[in-house]
Amino acid sequence: MNNAATLTNLLGLSIPQLESFCANIGEKPFRARQLARWLHKNGVADFAAMSDLAKSLREKLPAVAHVQTPGVIHDNTAQDGTRKWLFDVGNGNAVESVFIPETDRGTLCVSSQAGCAVNCRFCSTGKQGFARNLSASEDKKRRNKK
Repeated sequence: MNNAATLTNLLGLSIPQLESFCANIGEKPFRARQLARWLHKNGVADFAAMSDLAKSLREKLPAVAHVQTPGVIHDNTAQDGTRKWLFDVGNGNAVESVFIPETDRGTLCVSSQAGCAVNCRFCSTGKQGFARNLSASEDKKRRNKK
C-alpha cells in the first residue's frame, strides 16, 4: 500500500508539469495530454479506466500518482434550492461553494482561497478571514461538483 503523501497528485499539475512528471517516470510527453484529457475533460480518476493509455502506464501510475480532491465536510440544500458545499482543504481550513438557482440561470460562488476578505453574508468562508490561495488540485473538485 502506498502512502498518499509520497504520491504525486495529478490534479495539481499543469500540462508542462504533467509532461515533466511523465518524463520522470519514463513516459513520452504526449502521455501528459492524454492524462489531462482523462482527468479534466472526462472526469476520470481511475487509472485502469483510462483506456487509451498503454497498459504498462496504467499499471505504473498507482505506484507513483493519485487523484485526490478535497473532502466534502458538509453538503446542504435549502428549501429555495440554494446549495452549499463545505470542503476540507487541510490545516484546519475549509472553503465553501454556493450554488444559487435563479429562474433563467444559476449563480455559482467558487472561492479560490481558504478564507476570504469579501465576507459575503451567505458564505461561511469569508467569516474565517483570509488564510491562503488554493492549489489547482483543491480547486478541481469544487468546479466539478454538481
